Formats: sequence, C-alpha cells, structure tokens
Amino acid sequence: MMRTSRTTAGTAALLLVFGTSACAGGATTGAAGAAALSDETTMIVPFGAGGGSDIAGRTIAAGLEEATSSNVTVENRDGGAGAIGYSHLLSKAGDPNYLLATETAMLALPLTADTEFDYTDFTPIMSIGEDFTLLVVDARSPFTSCAEIVERSRSERVVAGVSGATGLDNVVFTMVEQAEDARFDRVPFESGGEVMTALLGGQIDIASLNPSEVLGQLDSGDLRALCVFADERYAYDELADIPTAKEEGIDVSYGQFRGLIAAGGISEEATEHWTAAGREFMGTEAYDAYMRDNYLQPDPLYGDEFRAYLEDSSSRLERVLNP
Repeated sequence: MMRTSRTTAGTAALLLVFGTSACAGGATTGAAGAAALSDETTMIVPFGAGGGSDIAGRTIAAGLEEATSSNVTVENRDGGAGAIGYSHLLSKAGDPNYLLATETAMLALPLTADTEFDYTDFTPIMSIGEDFTLLVVDARSPFTSCAEIVERSRSERVVAGVSGATGLDNVVFTMVEQAEDARFDRVPFESGGEVMTALLGGQIDIASLNPSEVLGQLDSGDLRALCVFADERYAYDELADIPTAKEEGIDVSYGQFRGLIAAGGISEEATEHWTAAGREFMGTEAYDAYMRDNYLQPDPLYGDEFRAYLEDSSSRLERVLNP
C-alpha cells in the first residue's frame, strides 16, 4: 500500500519514477528469500556526481572495500530529488549486496510526496556524522549578509537554487521562511555541483551548500559565504570567520546526517557484516580525513541507535514540511 502525505508540485512525475523503479531488477523479495553476501556490492548514490552525497558515497565505498576485501561499485542513480535511487534500493529487498549513501532526502521525500517507501523500509547500518550548510552568493552579488537577504525577500524576488526538492538546503530555506516571514523562489537541481554552476552563472541569487562543495570557490574568491545554519561557528580555520544565522537574528539551525543503509529484509548476518565493516572504516585515518576534508561533525551511530535517530529526525522534519 502506498503511503500518502501532503503532495507538492512534481508529485505526478515522482509517481511515474516510483512506478517504474519499483519493478526494476529485484531478484529477491523479503527476508524469507534473502540473498547471500557476495564479493560484488553496489553502492547507490541517489544524486549526481560531484555533490556532497557523491563524495560521501565514494568515500564509504572505498572504506568498505578496505574492510571487507570485496568490490564495492558506486552507481549514481539520480533523478526525482533522490527518488530514483531510493526506489531502486527498495526493489532490491532481501539482497545484501546493495547499499545506499543516505542523507536527509530519505526522510523528506515521504513527507512531501506520495512515495512507495519511507526510512522503515530499509536496513539502517550507520550514520557517520553531520554537516551544516553555508548560505553562499556569487562574489559579484550585492548581498552582504543573510539578514539582508531575508529582508529583501519580503518585498522582492530572491531566487534560491536547491539540490533536489526535498534536500537539506530546501529544508533550511523552508525553516527560514517559517521563522522569518521570508519568501524564496526555488529552482531545483539534481546535485550541489549543478546548483553551484547555476550560482556562478548568474541563474540564481543564493544557494545553501555544504562546505565541501564550495570551499574551492570560496578560496578562489568566486563565491562568498554569508552565514552558516548551525548553532555554533565551524571550528575549522577556513570557516571560522563565517557567522551563524543566529548571530544575524535568524533562529535556524539544521544539520544533515550522512550515513549508510542497506536494502530492507536482509538477514541478521548480513546486517552485522555491514555494521562491522562500517565500524572498521570509521576507525581509520581515511574516515578522519574525510571528516576533516569535508568539514563534517563526527556523530557515529550504528543499527538501532541510527534507527532511533532517523525516527526522531523524521518527526522533526514533519513539523517543518507539513506544519
């Protein structure tokens, strides 16, 4: 039975995606017919190449290869604001050889459109940490602060690029609108890389992007960061001068988790296999380097702890997206 919730623009297109993807490729169905682990695993990234999800997926895949001595192939299945990737994993129920690099879209999609899945349809493996987005503008932009952008949006059109209609940046912009009586016109893209290209090309006015996606452009002077949507400033030297939105009177803070899920209905043995591999990866220098290079805050959670985190985060998102 399809779960239903408030439907947003674009639901018809998402339904077509779901109907097509759910029928694709699943050789196993449910725990009773759970497949065995093999030396070949597919890591699904539900967004395009170059964005934060892609970076996370490829890093985790490499770490799991190291931990298990198996081959983990990354497969970008972007489209439908992440729906195509998640629907593809849904079709692999019972097969432990399919993983997905997950983030906030897994929780937001079922709250904003009619979907065939929610987070309970998958097997939670681990959360590796959180990141907080920066509000950035082109270096030539007249905007000098986040407070100025909010004020301008109340009387003039401000165009915001978002990576997927249900991604973290869209959640943050919605929270700003609710808290500050602001209004943004959104243009959705399939990845943070596409959003940044549009910002540099003058197609949009503002964007909310992960530090890892924009640090190079901040260093080169092509982009400027006006604030970070976090409770405290980043401690990293490169970001320490960026004020929080709260410092500018905008009471908005929201972190995106980065994590790993497997198909639903896999065996307990397979779940333990991937959880153990994740723990091993997160004890390596590669994990430390990823967190450091991508400016994430470590928050490792496994199995049931990760499931509880998802339940709490889903409830919080519902209050934002379906007030």
